[in-house]
Amino acid sequence: MNLRLPLTALLLSTALAAAGNWPQFRGPGGSGVSDETGLLARPVGVVERAASDAGLARLAELVAEHEAEVVVVGLPLTLRGEHGAQARETEAFVAVLQARLAVPVETYDERFTTALAQQTGGRAAEDAVAAAHLLQGWLERAR
Repeated sequence: MNLRLPLTALLLSTALAAAGNWPQFRGPGGSGVSDETGLLARPVGVVERAASDAGLARLAELVAEHEAEVVVVGLPLTLRGEHGAQARETEAFVAVLQARLAVPVETYDERFTTALAQQTGGRAAEDAVAAAHLLQGWLERAR
C-alpha cells in the first residue's frame, strides 16, 4: 500500500456499559497517527467519551487535522480470536463513525495492545500508546 498522508487510529476502551449497546459506551479512546511515510506510528492523545456526540466530533476534527486517509479502530476480539459482545458493539460504533467521516473506517485486532502500552512506558497516556501500537501493527500488515 502506497501511503502518502498520515493515518489516524482510534483504540476504544473495552470498558463498555452493562446495558451492552454502544451508545451507552462513554469510555476514552486513545489515538495515534503515522508519519507521512506510513512506516511509524506515534501516540496523539485520548478522546474522552469517544462514542458521545462531542467525542465523535473530536474524532472528525482529528481526521481533518491529520489529513487521515483511513481510521483504524481497535476490535476487541476474545483471546480465541472470536467476535464476542464487545466486538459486536464496537462494530456498531464503527458503522456510526463511518457515517460521520469522509474516510474509510477499518477495524484491527486490538488484543494485547494495552499490555504492550504498559510495557512501553513514556509520558503519553496509556490508551494513546496502545493506539499507536495498534496502528503500527496495521501499518505493518498493510505493507
